[in-house]
Amino acid sequence: KKLCDRRLGVGADGLLVVERSRKADFKMRILNPDGSEPDMCGNGSRCIALYANMRKIAPARMAIETKAGLLTASVRKDVVRINMTDPKGLKCSLAIKSGKKSYQLHYVDTGVPHAVCFVDHIDKVDVAGLGMEIRFHRSFRPKGTNVDFVMLNRDSSISVRTYERGVEAETLACGTGAVASAIISAAVKGLGSPVNIHAQGGDLKVYFKDKTDRFREVFLEGKAREVFTGQLSIDP
Repeated sequence: KKLCDRRLGVGADGLLVVERSRKADFKMRILNPDGSEPDMCGNGSRCIALYANMRKIAPARMAIETKAGLLTASVRKDVVRINMTDPKGLKCSLAIKSGKKSYQLHYVDTGVPHAVCFVDHIDKVDVAGLGMEIRFHRSFRPKGTNVDFVMLNRDSSISVRTYERGVEAETLACGTGAVASAIISAAVKGLGSPVNIHAQGGDLKVYFKDKTDRFREVFLEGKAREVFTGQLSIDP
């Protein structure tokens, strides 16, 4: 919590920890700004893969142990590609009521749970307000869900904004959310692999094989870079 504080700490959407592993090149742990520990983080996996390769912890092609399972990753200069765990629990066209309004959502677990909502105007969505309502909705109790708002573009790419559970706010990009949005767009809107994704934090690509709505061999790809290094003294 102290490290992720944007005023008194470094400021971040989460802390990634490298630990020793008996079954992979290393183990990744993820800590949200609120102190909770999710099973998976897509963009975090790409970042930690670049970090591990730059510091000779792992080769350019590596295996990463996570709470969601083993991942493979490859680093090519500033482009990092990870093999995600297979999506599960796909549910389409869920009717969710919140107050007097009703929303049609789609659900999939891409290592962590995601509810996806298609919108006509991505810039006009109240991500914080509506995202929080859906995140804590009784339909997703007890752990809640991440929430992705998706707009289909004319070139068959998608634009995505995400309310992240644990961060409890909108983040500039979410890897598992990008994968969830791509998988749902394929299942509901018929998009094919790869799906190009535009997020406020940058562009991503999601590759997959679709066999009658059973998605396999899912890859998340995008650029990553080291912003700074340093030391932080913080009171216990």
